Amino acid sequence: MKKILTIYLFIFTSALGFSQDFTVDSCSVDIFINQKGYFDVVENYNLNFEAQKHGIFRTINIEYDLVTYDQKKEKRKIRISTIEVPGYNFEKPFDFEQRLSKSLEIKIGDKDKFVIGPQQYQIKYRVHNAFLFEDNQIRFYWNIKPDGWNASFYKLNFNIHVPKDIPLNADNCFVYSGPTGTTEKSDAFVLSYKNNIFSGTSNLDFQSNPGESVTVLLNLPKNSIAEIKPLWPFWTNYGWSFIVMGLIAGFYNVWKKYGKDDDVVSTTSYYPPENIDPPMAGFLINDRNDTSDIISLLPFWGANGYLKIEEIPKGGLFSKADTKLIKLKPIPNSASSYEHEIFDGLFGGSLQLSNKGKTKSFLNDILGVETVKLDANEILVSSLKETFYTTMASAGSMLKENAQLYYEAESKKIRTITYILLMLMAIVLGLVGLFFWGPIATIAIVITSIVLIFFNTYMIKKNSKGNKVFSELKGFKQFIKIAEENKLKMLLKEDPGYFETTMAYALAFGMFKKWANKFDALNIEPPKWYSSTTGNYLSMNSFSKSFSSVMSNTTSTMVSSPSSNSGSSSGGGSSGGGFGGGGGGSW
Repeated sequence: MKKILTIYLFIFTSALGFSQDFTVDSCSVDIFINQKGYFDVVENYNLNFEAQKHGIFRTINIEYDLVTYDQKKEKRKIRISTIEVPGYNFEKPFDFEQRLSKSLEIKIGDKDKFVIGPQQYQIKYRVHNAFLFEDNQIRFYWNIKPDGWNASFYKLNFNIHVPKDIPLNADNCFVYSGPTGTTEKSDAFVLSYKNNIFSGTSNLDFQSNPGESVTVLLNLPKNSIAEIKPLWPFWTNYGWSFIVMGLIAGFYNVWKKYGKDDDVVSTTSYYPPENIDPPMAGFLINDRNDTSDIISLLPFWGANGYLKIEEIPKGGLFSKADTKLIKLKPIPNSASSYEHEIFDGLFGGSLQLSNKGKTKSFLNDILGVETVKLDANEILVSSLKETFYTTMASAGSMLKENAQLYYEAESKKIRTITYILLMLMAIVLGLVGLFFWGPIATIAIVITSIVLIFFNTYMIKKNSKGNKVFSELKGFKQFIKIAEENKLKMLLKEDPGYFETTMAYALAFGMFKKWANKFDALNIEPPKWYSSTTGNYLSMNSFSKSFSSVMSNTTSTMVSSPSSNSGSSSGGGSSGGGFGGGGGGSW
């Protein structure tokens, strides 16, 4: 079977070579490595055209995705200069085109003339930025004959000229040939190492077909070749940075006028503002919808008698902790749209995975694999994994929409206009950067515009109503941060349920642990709507730890979404590896 595949591959690649109506009877390549960090290439081709053609084209890849010796990924762009084709008309790309392209094509011949039979071509060019500088050595890695040639090669010679005092031997000079990716050293060449020249002459039966490469790898001593780091005038190289700074400065001025909230003095408050629920409080305190804002609905519903939360600890070696949410009664019709979105999403029936029985065995005791009986108004948080995130996102959008009541309408208009201007400037200024400074400038300008577009989301300025609520929220948040024990005792005396009614707001502010810890020494009972199947009495301290853990797990589960796996690969010395990829053909 293997022989049949080999014969088939040979016939196929040979046919592909002849489809270009020419063969390469012989090819010689001389490369002169310069200590200054570049090398000159001279390619000589003896071709035979079986049909009339205008000439040939030579393609050289100039952009590469590399994996370095220490397995780091690197994108490298080499540069080709001083291209010559003595005795022939030829076309080559401008430097500007080369900076934008992944490959370079040299088109040789005259569109008004045809050639046939034996032809000789010589191509000369200089290569920059094509050495690999490693910790202990410098690698010269070049495809003498790349795999993209649409013709078969029947004889190939090469000479690599290195600077004086660089030793050449079988320990630092390697040749690979055959299908791209071949890692064994080639036995298709007679090699020599004389007078600072590494030479190779192909065997008499040599043939390299399309899809096959000949690659040379030299490991040169450290510091033997200069690493070119050009220092050009700042404007020539980095003038695009002024465009970036101008974008940032312009955006900041617009934000300062239309997006920055007025300075608001905190109003000392021991309670949240009236008619402001925890999610809205969390949104208004920082002008964005955090996950904790929506999750704060759970203790909010618990404190108001709509919901009960039950912690289910790990039951065995391979089981996981879980949480049961129990619906006690429906939330009122007057509740906000995002409350209904989450509540109905939890208890609407579509996500409930009930197990009507409850099995128990010795294996269950050891492994903790037992089913949990659920009633119609109960749900396990684990059943929401990778399914509930869309409901969370929808509720977050509703929260944001409801919050617009507290923001300036003009600010929203300016934000829309700024979106449009930033997108237009990303395109126009990106093209300007590309024309004057190249791809790096374009990338920097576009990325800056994208970042500003992201920040433009927060260009929302509170109106007088929003400032009033924000003043109270700031004061209440500050009290949560600095509240002293004596004051809390007074508040609990006036309102025994004070902790329960405020804990959801502390959660929305990201300060639940700090708030709960202040009640540890006050001898208050944990909320009745929270329990654990361990049967142990929950002190305030144990409640705080248990509830924090449950909310953390619940949050990660309710926002989890399906993920996909991605792989990675690495490379080493092989045919077709290194620089100089590409090929050629006739036209």
